[in-house]
Amino acid sequence: MRAVELHSSIGPAETASVRPPASEKLVRGVAISEPRINDRIRVPEVRLVGPGGEQVGVVKVEVALRLAQEADLDLVEVAPNSKPPVVKIMDYGKFKYEAAQKAKEARRNQANTVLKEVRFRLKIDSHDYETKRKRAENFLKAGDKVKAMILFRGREQSRPEMGVRLLQRFAEDVAELGIVENKPTIDGRNMTMIIAPVKNKSEAKAEQNAARAEAKAVRQGRADDGDTADAAGE
Repeated sequence: MRAVELHSSIGPAETASVRPPASEKLVRGVAISEPRINDRIRVPEVRLVGPGGEQVGVVKVEVALRLAQEADLDLVEVAPNSKPPVVKIMDYGKFKYEAAQKAKEARRNQANTVLKEVRFRLKIDSHDYETKRKRAENFLKAGDKVKAMILFRGREQSRPEMGVRLLQRFAEDVAELGIVENKPTIDGRNMTMIIAPVKNKSEAKAEQNAARAEAKAVRQGRADDGDTADAAGE
């Protein structure tokens, strides 16, 4: 196996001290780092995450490479600074394509996103509040951000906590459609809060689960580092 030969040609000391930089490519004059993949991952051991996000544990890099090849997938380094580095088995070509599509979609959404404003009085009646809530929900459904603003009058400026409570209530009432992007802040005689539309629930959940799996692997790696350091100190 080519990956094994490359690994075996590097001594243990050299492996531990020499970490070749991730490859870079220029996109519009800006260097973009890409993760190491497959036989470019030149370390003795790695913390392996399976294709479904399952935690395999710390294994020799040759084992991780073999498992990736048997699954007809790639081995991708996702947390190079952990000790040992965290790697994941995945279809790297598909991953890059989907990442590019998401970035493109995000840029398009950002360009098309409009900031809609909904104004409240601190002493607002229930009917007026419901009207403004429904208007905000329609904005969020259309993919627009909502700027909720409270207009303070007279002595109301001395009671900012009441404004915070009103905006928090509003955020909770529209939570299924939007998330707080900017928390309540004072802007002159006004208090504002920005709410952004949420992603598709299934997409957001899938991304969240993947991120949690990788974060868990990174945390486990750091915990193991701490245990090793404690043992060395003893």
